[in-house]
Amino acid sequence: MEKIEEQFANLCVTKRCALTEDSTYLLDIDVSKSVLAESNHLVAVSCSNKSIKVYNRETLHLLREYSGHPGLLNGVRFAHTSENMLFSACSDGTIKCWDTRLATQKTIQLFSGYPSNVFISFDINCSDLIVCAGTEKVEEDTFMVFWDARSNTNYACTAKEPLGTYSETHDDDITKICFHPNKPNLVASGSTDGLVNVFDINKENEDDALIATCNSNSSVSFIGWSGKDYKQVYCMTHTEGFCWWDLTQIDSEEPMTLLQIPDVREVVFTENSNLNYLIGGLYHEKADKLFVVGGTAMGNIHLINCGIDGLSLVGTLHGGHSATVRSFYWNMTDDSLLTGGEDAQLLLWKPGAVERSLVKKASMKIASSVQQRVRVHRNSLKSKKK
Repeated sequence: MEKIEEQFANLCVTKRCALTEDSTYLLDIDVSKSVLAESNHLVAVSCSNKSIKVYNRETLHLLREYSGHPGLLNGVRFAHTSENMLFSACSDGTIKCWDTRLATQKTIQLFSGYPSNVFISFDINCSDLIVCAGTEKVEEDTFMVFWDARSNTNYACTAKEPLGTYSETHDDDITKICFHPNKPNLVASGSTDGLVNVFDINKENEDDALIATCNSNSSVSFIGWSGKDYKQVYCMTHTEGFCWWDLTQIDSEEPMTLLQIPDVREVVFTENSNLNYLIGGLYHEKADKLFVVGGTAMGNIHLINCGIDGLSLVGTLHGGHSATVRSFYWNMTDDSLLTGGEDAQLLLWKPGAVERSLVKKASMKIASSVQQRVRVHRNSLKSKKK
């Protein structure tokens, strides 16, 4: 733990993306799973102006930009087995797949939902065989929609129809979909109904597939897997709460809940700073530690350690962003960190690095920032299972 604390404290900004004059927020970050040298990794960022930008990970030079989406983007994911395949979800009810080697705006795969679908979350499983997207609630319907992600031998972009849906286990917007890191048949979903559900999609129907239901008692904003062999799930909420469950206790008399904190801001104390919001979480395999990442309105970034006895501040990064940080990607191989925020900045942090240019982007807050960052959620949460 002391080593991680030292590594985090030594992180410094080494690269910034080129400055832009617009007020585009950087919403989501993913990095290609390259089998080649680190310098060949790509970084994809989804933006509030409905575009996707692809950068070289080491230089942060812009390589590709995909624009013209008819709706809001809700995540980007690189394939696990093909470093150049990039997926994106759009509120127009489609999932698109791009080949980052091609200098074209054409997708190589298109996954279409049902007419009423508005996708607000998605993920692809570790074998790149299944794509799943979560929808907004329309009238009484909320869906997890599944597709076969295997590509055709030619690049003919014919829209793929869904394999099927789950529709019985959530009754409000499905805000997060997260497949298990190593087991392609396990997927977790989080919703504004307060529930985090875990499914085994190898089962024949939705009832049999549901293997765990965990109640956060608040609207879910982020979910992830943690622990040895990733047998735990955790979530964050739109009220900045944190919940953590042990799936090995499903069939035992022991409680599944490892930790439940309604508002992290009330229990994590920072020096000469504050904690305004949670960004996400990550599990550090080497250290067998779960961390939560939070921030301040002025762009500071907090790393918080999670233990069954509570949460504790590891350290704070200053001087990078000038506004709310929306996304991050921590590379465990070289302990580098990528962050994106509402100041339209993509930053690369490395231990002991020295930034050549210390020009920091001024805050680019715009009138609709609150509307773009926070969705309106119902307060009434139904009592469910565990």
